[in-house]
Amino acid sequence: MKVNVGKSMLELVEGDITLQKVDAIVNAANTTLLGGGGVDGAIHRAGGPSILQECRKIGGCATGDAVITGGGNLPARHVIHTVGPVWHGGSHREPALLAGAFANSLSLAAARKLTSIAFPSISTGAYGYPLGQAADIALATVLEHLRGPTTLSTVRFVLFNRMTCEAYTNALMELCAGSVDISCT
Repeated sequence: MKVNVGKSMLELVEGDITLQKVDAIVNAANTTLLGGGGVDGAIHRAGGPSILQECRKIGGCATGDAVITGGGNLPARHVIHTVGPVWHGGSHREPALLAGAFANSLSLAAARKLTSIAFPSISTGAYGYPLGQAADIALATVLEHLRGPTTLSTVRFVLFNRMTCEAYTNALMELCAGSVDISCT
């Protein structure tokens, strides 16, 4: 699914984020930045040791924040590492922290004048965030960013499986339905 927002395009695709030819891919990292499972492990494996070396120099990242490294052996030039919240029922600032993970990643991309970025579904794997709620927050945060001045011409969500892609598609269709400044295709 593709959506035009101003001069930018928001895309939803099912696939492997490590194969994306964009300025930056976003890593659903943990606070140590030293690699892990899921998306984090896949990015570190595909990107090679230079990403881990840069992460060690950075020294960590708080939940909701984001940091940037080079892309190592990835097709993407950069990796933006962000830490989403672990789901504890929603009463421990999880929505604000998840929105912050997306907003801070987008701010880093803008500060570097990047034109394309690819996101995974942050916090919905081992961190247990409910998929539908996470999709709503992720997409609403990205759409808000794209409605303002931005260097980004493409924001792509690269979703690991059909169930995740369908959840994001449903959330995006609901967001498009009530908006006059978005055209869905």
